[in-house]
Amino acid sequence: MGALNSGSITEASSEIALDTYPLLFALRDNPICSAHSWHNHAVADTAKRNLGPQIPTGHVLGEFSSYQDAIALVDRLVAADFAANRISIIGLDPVLVEKVRSKLGYGRVVLSGAITGFWLGILMSLLLGVGIETTADGQLSYNPQQFAAVLVVSAGLGMLINIIRFAVTKNKRGFLSTQMPVASKYRVLVPDLDAAAALKALSAGGAE
Repeated sequence: MGALNSGSITEASSEIALDTYPLLFALRDNPICSAHSWHNHAVADTAKRNLGPQIPTGHVLGEFSSYQDAIALVDRLVAADFAANRISIIGLDPVLVEKVRSKLGYGRVVLSGAITGFWLGILMSLLLGVGIETTADGQLSYNPQQFAAVLVVSAGLGMLINIIRFAVTKNKRGFLSTQMPVASKYRVLVPDLDAAAALKALSAGGAE
């Protein structure tokens, strides 16, 4: 067998490595541009992470005045096996709605404090074993009067605390209410690249 040329072996190894790892071609042909490109990608990824949450954009599939209608459209897409993580619901023109629940006065405050104190009394009595005593001969006995007394005292303390809190509140209101944000209209959208697939899924669901 003839001797192999070391130069040819080195060249063949280099060609195989370059064929196996295409990235090396770019680095060999233009190392400065390749390094610059990698740096730009890294900077772009870092900037994107630093921007925080952003409002999604894309193709609007529908606009509704009711949130339930928007949910119904999303349900149709999901039922048609469209990727759920590609769908967004955007609420536009948000407003704060305060719903009045009931009238508020000292009677309501006293009742609420008594109920809160009663349940706290039950919890503490069970944890501390109030009313359970050990007799001289080692037997356990239960004294319900002690248990009831703790409940009465707890309810009384709850009423007293609530009355004091209500009395010292500067901006007392005569009602109870809950607040929640509500949008005037809702848009269901998907990325532009998925618009055709979403429309196809909706048409397939409507055909069924």
